[in-house]
Amino acid sequence: MNKFLHFGKNITEVINVKERVNQLFKDKLILVMMVLGLLTIVAAAGVITLQRRNTEESPYLNMEGAPEHLVDGGKEETLPGAGHSDAAKEKESLKESKAVADAAKKETLEENKPTQTKENEEVKKEAKKETQAPAQKTEDTQAEPAGTGMDAASALVLNFAQTQSMLWPVQGNVLLDYNMDSTIYFPTLEQYKCNPGIVIQGEVSQPVAAPANARVLETGVNEEIGNYLILDLGDEYSLICGQLKEVQAVPGEYLEKGQVMGYVAEPTKYYTLEGPNVFVELRKGEQAMDPLDFLE
Repeated sequence: MNKFLHFGKNITEVINVKERVNQLFKDKLILVMMVLGLLTIVAAAGVITLQRRNTEESPYLNMEGAPEHLVDGGKEETLPGAGHSDAAKEKESLKESKAVADAAKKETLEENKPTQTKENEEVKKEAKKETQAPAQKTEDTQAEPAGTGMDAASALVLNFAQTQSMLWPVQGNVLLDYNMDSTIYFPTLEQYKCNPGIVIQGEVSQPVAAPANARVLETGVNEEIGNYLILDLGDEYSLICGQLKEVQAVPGEYLEKGQVMGYVAEPTKYYTLEGPNVFVELRKGEQAMDPLDFLE
């Protein structure tokens, strides 16, 4: 009985040992499979990395028919290209053509240079003649027309207080005197009133001269005195000259004493009985003064 018990115990132990061995074998198999799987993953990752690196270094690896000298180590070799000799010949031909064109251009410039120089010299001579040509005076005027005095603008000095003398703008009789203390009779208006200036008799189209060196302050048209000029004589003196036509001056222009600044016009309706005339009014500041006291 004891033998049977001992034998059964041994069988049980053998079975247990077998099971342990089987379990150990299974565990080892699983471990080996895990290791192999890990190695496979690592190998696959390495292959992918290597392929990617090779692709980045040489984009021609994946192209069909890629040149072997580009795939093998990325070394470049100098190979004679098709038509190389033709390109060299064409380049030489272009150089020769350019040289010929440059030479022709240079020759043309050299031929035209004397002509251009001559033309420039003629233009300079003409300009010099125009600059040095003396101003021509008309026989019917006392001085040059307005506009020629623009060059003298910087040289003119307006110092009327020192000279206090004026030219007659036109030669003629005084039709209406200056009078601000009492009234005088105006035939056309048939009334008496004060007169801040004088009315000088003239003829239509007669030239009107600047009474003194002056700068034109204003040009305009007035119902009573027609076209007029306001002149700055300097030292707070100003002069108004009316009953003009074809005014030859513009604001800002300097006029020399005696220079023509316009012509006598037909009288306005305020002076029809007096006839053609020139109205002259002299002021110092805002105060009217008798022009006859300053006319030469």
